[in-house]
Amino acid sequence: MDIIISIIPVVIAWILDLLLGDPLWMSHPVIWYGKAISFCECRFNKGRLRRLKGGITAALLIAITYIMTWWLLRLISSILWLNLLVQTLLIFYCLAGTTLIREVRMVYTAVDRSLEEGRHQVGRIVGRDTADLSAQEIRTAGLETLAENLSDGVVAPLFWLALLGIPGMMAYKMVNTLDSMIGYKNERYREFGMVAARIDDVANYIPARLTALLMVVVSGKLKLLRFVKKYGPKHASPNSGYPESALAGILDCRFGGTHDYFGESVYKPYIGYTERNLSYADVKKAITINRRVELVSIILVIAVKLIV
Repeated sequence: MDIIISIIPVVIAWILDLLLGDPLWMSHPVIWYGKAISFCECRFNKGRLRRLKGGITAALLIAITYIMTWWLLRLISSILWLNLLVQTLLIFYCLAGTTLIREVRMVYTAVDRSLEEGRHQVGRIVGRDTADLSAQEIRTAGLETLAENLSDGVVAPLFWLALLGIPGMMAYKMVNTLDSMIGYKNERYREFGMVAARIDDVANYIPARLTALLMVVVSGKLKLLRFVKKYGPKHASPNSGYPESALAGILDCRFGGTHDYFGESVYKPYIGYTERNLSYADVKKAITINRRVELVSIILVIAVKLIV
């Protein structure tokens, strides 16, 4: 019975993500994560010892998230239907495969209509400045984000679910949200967000490489493992380069280059060597890879739970 209780929520949550993505009418925990992070950042990201204050903030928010989730599940553990419902909802909240796929599709259709629409649409899913992006840069940004999100939004949450259960999965979501909000190397966040960014690097170290491996395996092009080994470490991030290089190899294209963040130019080494124009056919192929990796990841999580 315990095995069934642990497996059913995973499967149902994944199916719900496939069907619904992140519905606008549902309140999402990430919204509350963001409010908590903003509250702390506004009050503590000033004066002296910013790195220390940012580190304490990150550690406390992650620990509180884990403990509260563990306490909630323990509180309702004796009520079977409620336990299954809450587990399913929490796992569903942590999976973000379908929403990003929809957003990237919209980026490609928008940029085909006009450059301004494409810039506006891609600005919804990337942290870089988009006002001066070309059509090719918009399409590239969409695919880079899709590859990163496969790791951050699907494989990594499932990895931590398998390792530390739902509390670990929810804590990882807080780690990821902290990095996306304060993990920038600009004047405002360089000190305060440094620890949060390093925690995110550690939390994603194995999942990013596992994501790249799964992408190569499901593509059937195992020779691309050499490509990933060559280009994965070239990225400015210790992790993002691996899923990005896997996708660049699968699509035979080139990612990277200089991007602007909050008015500051950041150079990112090129991943891949084939500079060509991207099209909607490329995003369709990338989405197919994403879906296959999602399925394999779910199977692996179920296998781990059965073994454990």
